[in-house]
Amino acid sequence: METETKELVSWMRGHDSSVSSISVHGSGRYAITTSPDTAQLWDLDTFQRKRKLNVRQSVDIQKVFFLPLSNTILSCFKDNSVFAWEFDTLHCKYQLPTPVEGSALLYKVFAVTRDGRIFVAGGKSNHLHLWCLESKQLLRIIQMPTKVRAVRHLEFLPDSFDGGSNQVLGVLSQDNIMRFINIETCKLLFDIGSHEEGISTATISPSGRYIASVMENGSLNLYSVQALTQEVNKPPPPLFKVVEDWSKWKLGANKHTMRVTSGRSERPWKSRGSKIQTRLLKPQVNGSLENKENELPGGLNKKRLQALLKGFGEYPAKYRMFVWRSLLQLPENHLAFSSLIDKGTHSAFVHIQNEYPIKSRKLLRVLQRTLSALAHWSAIFGETPYIPLLAFPFVKLFQNNQLICFEVVATVVVNFCQRWFEYFPNPPVNVLSMVENILAHHDKELLQHLIKYNVTSQVYAWPLLETLFSEVLTREEWLKVFDNVFSNHPSYFLMIVVAYAVCSRAPLLHCIQTEDFEYFFHHRNNLDINVVIKEAYRLMESTPVDIHPQRMLDDFIPLTKGQYPVFNKYPKFIVDYQTQERERIRQDEIAYLRERQLAHELEAKAQEWKTEDEAWYRKQELLQEAEEQRRKMLLEEEEKLAEQRQRLAAMKRELKAKELQLLESARQRFLKYQQDQRQMEIKRLDEEIARKASIREQETAATAQDVEIRQMELESQRQLFEQVAEENLAKAEQKCVDTDWRMQALNKLRCDDQDREEHYKEIAKLLHDNRVKEAELLRALREAEEKKWEEVTRKKAQLEAEQKAAAAADEHRKQFLEDEMNDALQLAEKLQKEDGYFERLHDLKAGRTERGLEFQQVPKSRNVCLNDVSVSQSSSHVSLDRRREELACKEQELMAEVRQLRQKLTSRARARHFPTRFPATKWTP
Repeated sequence: METETKELVSWMRGHDSSVSSISVHGSGRYAITTSPDTAQLWDLDTFQRKRKLNVRQSVDIQKVFFLPLSNTILSCFKDNSVFAWEFDTLHCKYQLPTPVEGSALLYKVFAVTRDGRIFVAGGKSNHLHLWCLESKQLLRIIQMPTKVRAVRHLEFLPDSFDGGSNQVLGVLSQDNIMRFINIETCKLLFDIGSHEEGISTATISPSGRYIASVMENGSLNLYSVQALTQEVNKPPPPLFKVVEDWSKWKLGANKHTMRVTSGRSERPWKSRGSKIQTRLLKPQVNGSLENKENELPGGLNKKRLQALLKGFGEYPAKYRMFVWRSLLQLPENHLAFSSLIDKGTHSAFVHIQNEYPIKSRKLLRVLQRTLSALAHWSAIFGETPYIPLLAFPFVKLFQNNQLICFEVVATVVVNFCQRWFEYFPNPPVNVLSMVENILAHHDKELLQHLIKYNVTSQVYAWPLLETLFSEVLTREEWLKVFDNVFSNHPSYFLMIVVAYAVCSRAPLLHCIQTEDFEYFFHHRNNLDINVVIKEAYRLMESTPVDIHPQRMLDDFIPLTKGQYPVFNKYPKFIVDYQTQERERIRQDEIAYLRERQLAHELEAKAQEWKTEDEAWYRKQELLQEAEEQRRKMLLEEEEKLAEQRQRLAAMKRELKAKELQLLESARQRFLKYQQDQRQMEIKRLDEEIARKASIREQETAATAQDVEIRQMELESQRQLFEQVAEENLAKAEQKCVDTDWRMQALNKLRCDDQDREEHYKEIAKLLHDNRVKEAELLRALREAEEKKWEEVTRKKAQLEAEQKAAAAADEHRKQFLEDEMNDALQLAEKLQKEDGYFERLHDLKAGRTERGLEFQQVPKSRNVCLNDVSVSQSSSHVSLDRRREELACKEQELMAEVRQLRQKLTSRARARHFPTRFPATKWTP
């Protein structure tokens, strides 16, 4: 969200749960947001997510944050595990060991010193764990007073003299009182808040001078640390310093617990069996002041950095911003910078977008704000035309941290742009003369060539200086150059300019036109920047003292802390005159614009009155014309209305006639449709009757053929039985000789008859079951026939005549079916009665002497029976042929089933009259 315009810059989505903490990297480019289930790393330049930290579902995240002055990320989980991650690769660097039993507590809140060496954790206990992140060991356990049961917030109190190794820790507990203790002596220095007026949340200013707290009653309290205690900001002793011997503290062996006390004693309370090992380091007597000057904030040494730079040619990219801030010794004056920002946009940069159309709105706003702060700091920067070119590379590099951006630009202007504004508004002739003297000493040929074609230092040196090489170098080359510029004396910057010209002497010697020289020093060229940097170091060492810029330029002086220094090294009267002239021109322009606006308003007012008058007269004329036109239109409309009424009456008559015609045609079409339907139904009935007749003829012919075949079979069987009877009669006469044998045969026959009788009983049982099944089949057929005829009756219910015919046909069919079933049942009963006859016939064949005579009579009686059966069958077929003509559409299936039943009964009767096997008898001579 943009604070000035209240516009939404970006919306970073990605968390499923609420965000509990946000940590921003020291460069201001990256940020980490933490929620209970994940932590996400964001790029604040593009507002895109770079990486995501996923954890197991059973372990939630407490907090993930950047360690100050380093590229290390610390992640703390709810199971008290603490991991350190490398920012660039996001590989795990180390994990803090688990505290020993009895000293474990659930970590909830955390704090880190400004130098990133000491890590403090607290939670639902009155103990605080103090960790050393360098040795990865638990230094000590601090026991708070018994009134403290849980810790809600931890924050170190910054100090101007401790070099980032903060010693005072603010502890906000559950009783809403914030206590400030010294982590070395474990002394309670002071506390804020009370039980009656408790503190809800609190924060400390970056300078450590003020404490802001939100009270439980909703009020906001601001405390002065200097008024609360006099011991917080006092400098360290000048002669010696107490340093803890970290290497001899082993985890679980020599850890000690220190209790917070409120007394004056500097000796902390010790637990049993533990010792504090200290070592007194006295300063070396022969120590030089040079080492002290080389010491930089953040624990860096300038000499070591220069050695590293000469070895690798540049600083590591991930530590570059940190190194620059240390080299430039930025004071980070938040209040002073805020006062400059609060003055708003400077009048000289209100319309900067017209002169510098930058595509990124964010970058344009940061540039405008930085330039306005510079102009409010010193009036010369509001009049300098090249200040946007000078500040733009740093604005682009530090766009996410405007305070650092402003202080870097201000430091560059104060130190590396010395004597630039003495000849304002002209270019710095004195500085350009230094560059020309150095070039004349080291490369006279190149200088003579430039003089020959009237190419002055304002052409080959000033474009490089006013843009800080941003036009001729890439981003990586520019960063490498300024790694070396910030690490050396301000005169090295001028040596870079001369080295760039010397290393480009080959193409420059071939240039003869002024436009070619101007183009060369305003565009990128094929030049190895490492060679340029080495050449600058050579020039730095080989330039004589009388022409060396170091003699005329001051040493590096950082910005003062608290307030920025006064910058008045420029011709004030010229700047004031230009400011007054610009203000006078602005006032004249405002007056002219006001008069022109007034004239435009008067002219517009007169033109408006004139236009209104003309419009009124024109409106009156139009009204009169409209009135005449309306009268004519009324007359025309009345005539048209009369004509339309006549046409409407004629159309009504035509529509009535058409309606009658349509009704008549619809009635005729409906009658024709009904007639066609009747004809189609009659045609279908005729086709069905013809189909039934053809089927009936086919079945009649087939039945006649079957009867003829059965008659032929019966005749052949009758002749066979007559022949057999004669042979048996002849043989029977011979059997009378041996009566004894007949008795044996009779006994044997009786045994066989008994077996046969049992077999006949089984056959009778099977016949009874078959009759039951046949009765069920007939009943099912009758029910199916009734259902089918009911369906036919429903379909033909629309025509009364057809319903009567259907009802008569239905009654006729039912009577016919009953007759057929009665005939079938009678035939079955007759066949059952005839079973006894066949049994007696077999007895006569086996046991009596009169057997031959009876065998002579059997064929005749059987012939008569068969003739009766065939006659009955022929008569039933005749009656069936007469009645089939009256059957309806669904009669075919039922008749087929009846025919199958009759065929089964006939076949059974035939089987009973003509058994396939004869009695087991034995004939003897």
